[in-house]
Amino acid sequence: MSAETPPSSDVLDLPTDAEGPLGHLLRALRLERTGPNAFVGPTLPTIQQRVYGGQVLAQAIIAAADTVPAAGEGARSPHSVHGYFLRPGSLDHPVEFAVERLHDGRSFSTRRTHALQQDTPILSMISSYQVDQPGRDHGSVAPAAPAPESVPSALETFEQVDHPAAQFMVRTAPFEIRHVGGDLYLDAGEARTDQQLLWIRARSELPAGLSQVHHRALLAYACDQVMLEPVLRRHGISWRTRGLSLASLDHAMWWHRPVDVGQWLLFAQESPSAHGGRGLGTARVFAEDGTHVATLAQEGMVRVPEDAGA
Repeated sequence: MSAETPPSSDVLDLPTDAEGPLGHLLRALRLERTGPNAFVGPTLPTIQQRVYGGQVLAQAIIAAADTVPAAGEGARSPHSVHGYFLRPGSLDHPVEFAVERLHDGRSFSTRRTHALQQDTPILSMISSYQVDQPGRDHGSVAPAAPAPESVPSALETFEQVDHPAAQFMVRTAPFEIRHVGGDLYLDAGEARTDQQLLWIRARSELPAGLSQVHHRALLAYACDQVMLEPVLRRHGISWRTRGLSLASLDHAMWWHRPVDVGQWLLFAQESPSAHGGRGLGTARVFAEDGTHVATLAQEGMVRVPEDAGA
């Protein structure tokens, strides 16, 4: 899971035409091991000029997994993660990962991981890993949704906008996102609903033999950018709303079954509550055949200027 050679720089350049956005992301997930429980990884460039939370979360999952035993009954894949985003990350420094081995049982391994920059934590996460085992089985039923091929892509929206931020997204986005009922990038639309459906898939073909650890880490990367959108949709806020301030506070994921981010995944999202400048977003994730593969929850800070006088 760690790279054979360390990252070439603290901050990766924009993707080359040869590697593409997905290859660029996979390069950022190749961590350098600096000790038995220590790793370091580069940061990816962002529009906001701060480290994208999904990147740190995905890297932390891989760092922790690289300390989990693979002997005995077989490899252990992550089945749950609970993390707190503590501070904004800087693009000027690499991210270091310190893993604490809390428990290794016959079936489960538990890890605590801190992501740090200049010895200051920016993420604290506990994750659990399990051997693949038989057991009772049931899952949620996927909601009805149009086929992903019939839904416009967010990349089409970005390609039509003559703005540096849109052009940056076209060049760097490793995942294709298709919102059922329209996206929130330019306009919030007329509907006020706390629910949202969207399709997500890796933008290009994944390397053969990619582990479940990587597939699940890539899902963590992808979901961070959309988890709070049901909060925005409920209150008629778009990503272009003037003065919008949004940041992830905590994040939880449960992987129920094997995930393939190279295939379309349906996110059935909702926002149960928003209050005090915080909003909660949840999502059930389904494979295209309707299999329930994951469940997610995230609380974030959501503020607009008119809230200050409330």
